[in-house]
Amino acid sequence: WKVGTIATQLAVHPDAVRSALGGPDHFVSRGERSRASLLEPYVDFIRETLEQYPRLRSTRLYDMLVDRGYEGSRRQLRRHVQKVRPRRARTAYLRLSRMPGEQGQVDWGAFGKLEVPGGERKLSLFAMVLPQSRGAFARFTLDERMDSFLRCHAEAFAKLGGVPREVLYDNLKSVVLERVGEHVRFHDALLELAGHYHFRPRPCAPYQPHEKGGVERFIQYVRRSFFEARRFNDVDDLNRQLARWLDERAHTRVHPTDPEQRSVGELLELERRRLLPLPEHEPSTERVEVVRSGKQPYVRFDTNDYSIPHELVGKPLSLRASEHRVRLFDGE
Repeated sequence: WKVGTIATQLAVHPDAVRSALGGPDHFVSRGERSRASLLEPYVDFIRETLEQYPRLRSTRLYDMLVDRGYEGSRRQLRRHVQKVRPRRARTAYLRLSRMPGEQGQVDWGAFGKLEVPGGERKLSLFAMVLPQSRGAFARFTLDERMDSFLRCHAEAFAKLGGVPREVLYDNLKSVVLERVGEHVRFHDALLELAGHYHFRPRPCAPYQPHEKGGVERFIQYVRRSFFEARRFNDVDDLNRQLARWLDERAHTRVHPTDPEQRSVGELLELERRRLLPLPEHEPSTERVEVVRSGKQPYVRFDTNDYSIPHELVGKPLSLRASEHRVRLFDGE
């Protein structure tokens, strides 16, 4: 019988029949034998190429074979590549536990765009999570600039009631300016903040987001359980609702790994005792830059024009911007 007839009679896959038969040539149909012969001269080349480039797409490999005289089909090549492509070894992960107050994890989450007067702004979520208790702070912003990044840190430490000894980040531009192997050059503004609060910044290994899985899961938790189908007037209204949801929902849920079934809020109260104390004064997180007007007495900042005294036209001025206030200085 033919392979297809046997497979139909036994209700098994044709490949199982071929495997049982041992694969002699006289068991292969004439069409399959002709297609295999077209590919046979290139088998060694395919194997060597895939060993060097394990993730090379079969479409690219097909173009390479055509240049070498291959006359077979893409489908036949694709089937062969599926069988001979080197399999990557699966990575094993260890379950990690943190001591109370040892670590915080920080990341940004993208939440689309928000309509504001005059256009659209990107809506982002800053999140800080203490993985031991799963206590968290989150806040929506209209940008991911360095001043917003630092301000959210200060608000998170104040809300959590202390500072973890280490803060884990992704390789954000506001954290890592340059990286060569294990050597990292941090952003000066972040180092200044870390020195003020006495925590150690630590970036994840490149392309290893699972190292900060606590904050990754929390951002998805906010997305599914809070943000979806949420109505709000503006970003301030959204943050008020988020703060209430954190207190009434996120921190009242049962901690998933606590054997005593205590809530996240209860474990956060215990962890607060192990956090570093807050400094006496909050650091300045304003955005500071030098600006200069053109021929008209206006300075442009963040798509808005701000008037200045006419005698300061063309003179360099210092701009200091917080979340809700913009100030211009002429010298002191």
